[in-house]
Amino acid sequence: MLKNTVIAAGLGACLAAAPALAQDDATGTLITNARIFDGVNADLIEGQDLLVQEGRIAAIGADLDVPDGTRVIDADGRFLMPGFADMHAHLMFQMPFGVAFTSDREYWAYVASTSAKQYLMQGFTTVRDVGGNSFSLKRAIDEGVLVGPRVYPSGPMISQSSGHSDHRTDAEQPSTLEFDPSTPMKYFQAAIADGRAEVLRTVREVLRRRASQIKISVGGGTGSYADPLDTLQYTADEIRAAVEAAEDWNTYVTAHAYNSDGIIRAVENGVKSIEHGNLMSEEAMRVMMENDTWLSPQVIVYTFHPDGYNEEQKARHDEAYDGIDQMFTMAKELGFEKIVFGTDVITSPEMLARANEEFIFRTEWFDNLEILRQATSKSAELLKLSGPRNPYPGDLGVIAEGAYADLLLIDGNPLQDMSVMTEYEERFDLIMKDGVIYKDTLADD
Repeated sequence: MLKNTVIAAGLGACLAAAPALAQDDATGTLITNARIFDGVNADLIEGQDLLVQEGRIAAIGADLDVPDGTRVIDADGRFLMPGFADMHAHLMFQMPFGVAFTSDREYWAYVASTSAKQYLMQGFTTVRDVGGNSFSLKRAIDEGVLVGPRVYPSGPMISQSSGHSDHRTDAEQPSTLEFDPSTPMKYFQAAIADGRAEVLRTVREVLRRRASQIKISVGGGTGSYADPLDTLQYTADEIRAAVEAAEDWNTYVTAHAYNSDGIIRAVENGVKSIEHGNLMSEEAMRVMMENDTWLSPQVIVYTFHPDGYNEEQKARHDEAYDGIDQMFTMAKELGFEKIVFGTDVITSPEMLARANEEFIFRTEWFDNLEILRQATSKSAELLKLSGPRNPYPGDLGVIAEGAYADLLLIDGNPLQDMSVMTEYEERFDLIMKDGVIYKDTLADD
């Protein structure tokens, strides 16, 4: 595996600046002479121009009739593709645990605003935030107050006491169940709920804050203190409570899980997506396939120990890393294709700047086309499970007429050489989200 061959590109870009003001143009943008990957097909579209108007792809074709004043960008043969989606992001957790747990909520917000900008400048035009109080950050981005990607917020990950959202240390352990919350719980970055009634109430509160989907934990994790990876979390009834509350709001539940028993219990009780899954058995994967469940795995996060991990946490993290090869090899053998793209980078702006290396790591099991689909059209399919709770109804992750104009113009062809994805500062010549240009190195060409 590629654990010890991490690509160095992008290390100095953790605070890369986006333009103070994005470029917008009411008359639209015409991109000419591009080689277009539509997010699905291996054959590139050539000899066709692409017109963007009012945030959408208005037309694709030759010799398009465009309004006077339309900005024209000559791609000069560059690779045009949909923006990436990170389906396992944590916008609010890009600082060491020791800093996070001793800082006020304003500091959390300031750091998150920088992280959001960094995601966009690396080509991630969409993120599914699967654990964190990112509701106000999403609003600020949508309103143009801050620069960042589209955000599908889950709100706080919900777990049982002693579960993956329980970040209390032994020193904070209460003598009764009326305990004081940890810092993440106090700021609604994480939530604990025990029993059907508490789960229902907590899920409903998260939905009140306009979550697009719900995230729960059904097994142990590497970053929490008290839950080894083999543990089961939440009874079937508690999982069903979360699923029923989400389904009543016409959306879905995704679940943190590494071990097979947790995955099977979650899927059999209505969970539609599994986060991680590293230690699953063939039985668990077949159960996922039979129930059309999505897998949201990551590689890069397991190639380093997040800041603040103790020796026990490091050992669990390494155990999770060791399961990746078996999981992906089995997926290929069984023909399991409902796999999306994500990074799960936490605690480190420096590692966030290297998130694009996820593209490289996946080449050990998937070909370049499969990976690009995972990061675009496949991820968009999963995002649509939010139904009416989808904050961005419409087509994402594809280049097609009527789709959102979330576009990247790349100097290089990632279908042939995936390393161009890690050289985003030098090779990403155009970054557009919703028809707005956030980076354009071709303006003077």
